[in-house]
Amino acid sequence: MTKKIALVHDFLLKLGGAERVLKVLADMFPEAPIYTLLYDEEKVGDVFPKERVITSHLQRYPQYIRNRQKYLFPIMPRAVEKLDFSEFDLVISSNSAYTHGIITNSDTKHICYCHSPMRYAWDWTHEYFKEQGFGSFKKLLVGNLLKKVRMWDKIASDRADQYIANSNTVKNRLMKYYRVDAPVIYPPVDIKRFYPKKKHEDFFLIVSTLTPYKKIDMAVKLFNKINKHLIIIGDGPQRGYLESIAKPNIAFMGFKSDKETAEYYENCRGFIFPGEEDFGITPVEAMAAGKPVLAYRKGGVTETVIERKNGEFFDKQTVPAMEDALGRMMLYEDKYQPLKIRERANQFSTEKFKRKISALVRNY
Repeated sequence: MTKKIALVHDFLLKLGGAERVLKVLADMFPEAPIYTLLYDEEKVGDVFPKERVITSHLQRYPQYIRNRQKYLFPIMPRAVEKLDFSEFDLVISSNSAYTHGIITNSDTKHICYCHSPMRYAWDWTHEYFKEQGFGSFKKLLVGNLLKKVRMWDKIASDRADQYIANSNTVKNRLMKYYRVDAPVIYPPVDIKRFYPKKKHEDFFLIVSTLTPYKKIDMAVKLFNKINKHLIIIGDGPQRGYLESIAKPNIAFMGFKSDKETAEYYENCRGFIFPGEEDFGITPVEAMAAGKPVLAYRKGGVTETVIERKNGEFFDKQTVPAMEDALGRMMLYEDKYQPLKIRERANQFSTEKFKRKISALVRNY
């Protein structure tokens, strides 16, 4: 008998790494509707058409409220619990916040592909407060709300029948916060988009959303100092600030299509990855183009980058530490072999992801 499957994803408001994973799942299960808490057709409708998307009641809120999701987090648990999956045999959640907490009946199985447990409720709480710049009163208020969300999150963690971690980094978080021992299936990377090249056009590349936790400002300060050419592809709330501090050797390109972005990957000298991610799809995309990666030694990138083989690490998120690592990457530049770097990327292909997910679904 054919299983009736549904997909659920926290928010469909932008196209990032988690949404690339969801797109592959959506292609694998083309009849499955996609449930989500909030949806922005203008930003994601080309990839996730509205006819296929089912939203929570939060979608009926006024636009100015929906644009400020951080103020809605105390009511997100209630919203995700109201989503009805009673007609499905299997639900696959793509989760980084709330969707592991969906409620299913006893006949409906739930596989949770976890990008991370809710970071601002757990290991990122103090950094979250710093980023938001809360005063004492707001810290107290938000702290109490987060305490309630953490309590819900821990209770809700028992609801999935099977967790899948997107990296060993996330596997460790799942064990720490949920006491769940989850197998790892790495996210799908469309490596066929890229062709490795040895030659370059003497520029370094960043592909990222421009938000504070990505630490793009640190890269801007470094390249201001060393006066080398840096190209930044992507957009986000920090773009205006970053442009205001950048010198003319740094170019902000905004959003680019996959095809255009692939050309930048293939022609860059090296890829810069200054933040910490649960996995990090963009470094693997750079490897698929045969380019070395300069990365902060933390998070999922430690599972994809191998020093002296396909990149270099820095151990502190400071400009001097990053400059030292970039110097090493340039020193060993002639030793990096584009085809060997590409071989490393092959281990994280879309095809491998599909095979492993399909085998898992067959067991349910």
